[in-house]
Amino acid sequence: MVIPSNYNDLHNHILALKERDLLIEVDRQIDKDSEMHALVRWQFIGGMKEEERKAFLFTNVVDGKGRKFDIPVLVGGLAANRSIYSVGMGCSIDDIQTKWDNAISNPIKPKFVDSAPCHEMIEEGEILSKKGHGLDALPIPISTPGFDSAPTLSAGNVITKDPETNVQNMGTYRCALKAPDRLVVRMATRVGGAGGYQHYQKCQKLGISEMPIAIVLGCPPYVAFMGPQKLPIGVDEFTVAGGLAGMPINVTSAKTVDLTIPAEAEIIIEGFIDTTKVEPEGPFGESHGHIALEEYNMPMRITTITRRKKAIVPSYISQVAPSESSVIKRVAYEPLFLRHLRDENNIKGVKKVSLHEPLTGLLRVTVITCETNMPRTEIWRALYSAAFFKGDCSKICIAVNEDIDVDNADALFWAISYRANPTKDIQTLDHRGQGHGPKREHGGEEDSSLLIDATMKSPMPPLALPSKEHMEHAKDIWHELGLPSLTVKMPWHGYSLGAWHQVWDDAARRATDGDYLENGKISIELSQSNLKPESKLDPDTGLPEKNN
Repeated sequence: MVIPSNYNDLHNHILALKERDLLIEVDRQIDKDSEMHALVRWQFIGGMKEEERKAFLFTNVVDGKGRKFDIPVLVGGLAANRSIYSVGMGCSIDDIQTKWDNAISNPIKPKFVDSAPCHEMIEEGEILSKKGHGLDALPIPISTPGFDSAPTLSAGNVITKDPETNVQNMGTYRCALKAPDRLVVRMATRVGGAGGYQHYQKCQKLGISEMPIAIVLGCPPYVAFMGPQKLPIGVDEFTVAGGLAGMPINVTSAKTVDLTIPAEAEIIIEGFIDTTKVEPEGPFGESHGHIALEEYNMPMRITTITRRKKAIVPSYISQVAPSESSVIKRVAYEPLFLRHLRDENNIKGVKKVSLHEPLTGLLRVTVITCETNMPRTEIWRALYSAAFFKGDCSKICIAVNEDIDVDNADALFWAISYRANPTKDIQTLDHRGQGHGPKREHGGEEDSSLLIDATMKSPMPPLALPSKEHMEHAKDIWHELGLPSLTVKMPWHGYSLGAWHQVWDDAARRATDGDYLENGKISIELSQSNLKPESKLDPDTGLPEKNN
């Protein structure tokens, strides 16, 4: 069944990835419980560049007992790198922020359809509890083999609704399989936590013992991206997805719960969360990079599972960053930070905001790139604004200039080492919650923030590397000689940091032209008597600086 639309469903998205050489199809038999995520993980920890990472489509899937599944599994298919994410967004990487801004500002209501691809196959009733049926028929991978206690839905869009306003919320929460007809959902309970958890609390307050829920697996990327995106509470994500698509998203009614679901979804798991009791869930490798230990979370009773005839199961590669989930969050969060600082707080000198990804998983280190000569008061206003913008981010905030490669930790340490005076340029802020991480804020333990102004306070001499033109020429010779491939990071050439003069450029050019003797003739004419060694020369006058 095909519903006419001008946006890609997951199948068309996979074809688009294949056309752009961003997909690896694996026909070899792969164990979803012990091999699948470990295999894909290697492209994140094996020294590959982000642009070299790809989506994996597994078509010959078995479990730990050798049982075969007839449903393929897609891992890394939405955001193994920013290029894959941009394919799902239908725009270039550079245009992603503008597209999000436009979609949030110009939402489009969804379109209801009576028949939908997600209802081509329906399993309900007593058969759901049988082995090999219900959830047990789905090839859900184990995300962190060796630590996780169950296959877990990591790429689901979980739909709930406010029992008072009937406004739906769609979030991405982990869901651990417990039985063919039962799983346990973990929704964030921290301060300002998940919209779904707020619905859960309202149900408890109103005496509603079962909360309707629908878990969507595999839907159009415009809809899938809504789960990780942080939109204001009360905003219907289908309308923002429509804003991304530039047209209404097709939706339909769930079969056994009063919820609206995406019509082109691959699989829909419907049921009810018991609001009167909780069940142990975990351990599970979480996106903050540590194993989340066993806790009590929300049991869900499955009432029906519907799917396409040729369904595909998506699974996020998460856990230690960089990962697919961190790419999704980074592409979504960085524009939010930039808009908050530059547009909402009117700090015009902010050029970009970057969330450090490897190991820290975006939530701990925020880097603000500031234009040269930005007033000190504005730099600190940006640091304070970033620290308080989002409760679980920005434990460490660093302000740098545009010449610093924010993805190069060595460059960040370099800026801190040479451009920050600890007694003047570093501050701490008390009374922050722990946020998402191995320590939990509901334990009452507070955290704090570290703010660092690592921008240049005055002109500095150039970086001591050959200039760009000479490094580029040398790189050509390197390739001509067939030497090993290079991984280039900034800074890879010298450049001016303000404390430089044309006369020194001229002298450097004479030196590289082999005319160093000419420089010697010039310098002897500038000789001085009765002057202390290491006294500075004023290049404008050719005389000693007056403060020598």
